[in-house]
Amino acid sequence: MASAGVDLFAELDDLAVMGFVEVVSRLPFFARLEAKVGEVLEQGVDLVIPVDYPGFNLRVTEKAHSMGIPVVYYIAPQVWAWKPGRTVRLARAADRVAVILPFEEEIFRAEGGRAVFVGHPLLDRDPSLPSREAFCAQVGLDPSREILALLPGSRSQEVRRHLAPFLEAGERLRKTRAGLQIAVARADTVRIELPPGADASVVEDARGLLHHSRAAIVKSGTSTLEAALAGVPFVVAYKAHPWTFFLARRLVKVPHIALANLVVGERVVPEVLQGGVTGEGLASLVGPLLADTPDRKRIVEGLARVREKLGWPGAAGRVAGLAAEVLAERSRPGGPSDGQRGAPSR
Repeated sequence: MASAGVDLFAELDDLAVMGFVEVVSRLPFFARLEAKVGEVLEQGVDLVIPVDYPGFNLRVTEKAHSMGIPVVYYIAPQVWAWKPGRTVRLARAADRVAVILPFEEEIFRAEGGRAVFVGHPLLDRDPSLPSREAFCAQVGLDPSREILALLPGSRSQEVRRHLAPFLEAGERLRKTRAGLQIAVARADTVRIELPPGADASVVEDARGLLHHSRAAIVKSGTSTLEAALAGVPFVVAYKAHPWTFFLARRLVKVPHIALANLVVGERVVPEVLQGGVTGEGLASLVGPLLADTPDRKRIVEGLARVREKLGWPGAAGRVAGLAAEVLAERSRPGGPSDGQRGAPSR
């Protein structure tokens, strides 16, 4: 959004807070930001497009709705995981809900919401990738040797918890897999400082890294879908603050934590949580994926099914189409905007 010229009230790193305990210390910041957004709505806008971020954006959606401002919500809250009451709230407040996972459409439609599956935005990325030789030359790796990709997360708190056990797993695997190279993917939003003596490379092109790796260890989240699209066998891991994990176990109601597994409705890739996220444990799961084993073949076949379920390219264009559709509805005589709008539009 920033690169497209959108004026930002807060940088992505300010918003990149995940969990229960972690959010508490940031509540004053979010209160100020919500007040700022409210002021902008009062000045008069024609359309609100909240993107993801449900804890904050659902309140913005309801405020806009109460003012008669149309809303197209893009990337719906994961109501299937927890807080199912959000389904009804969003169905009532949003003119359209653009969902990016295939099973979400029916969930919102069952509550009267006008939900549309638009496909996953990861499919809109440029399909071209550097060759293995070109990629390795750019990042300082040897194209003739296997690569293990480590994706510890896109938030500082995630990297702090995942980097050490991921690196330890890599070191253990290197002892049994001659020539194995370890590469850590760094997101734009975080800094990664390897510990002294770590024999690993830090790479900014996570997509290229996944495509050219033999296997991967991936933090739970959208990165599991990136790995699935790359077709690289991987293990999913996640560690949270102990109190956050304690609460999550009682609130989150899903059979899997990896989006790749949720999309196909089965355990395609292994998942490791909390205390199980150790170098030894991760290495024992990743080891069979480096060789030509039945486990590797099964996972590769499962990842192909994930790709099929994610839809087709063009998500952004479909969301733009929904926005135009809603604005057209509001502008028609007798449309829902009559007598419902708050401040004059601009």
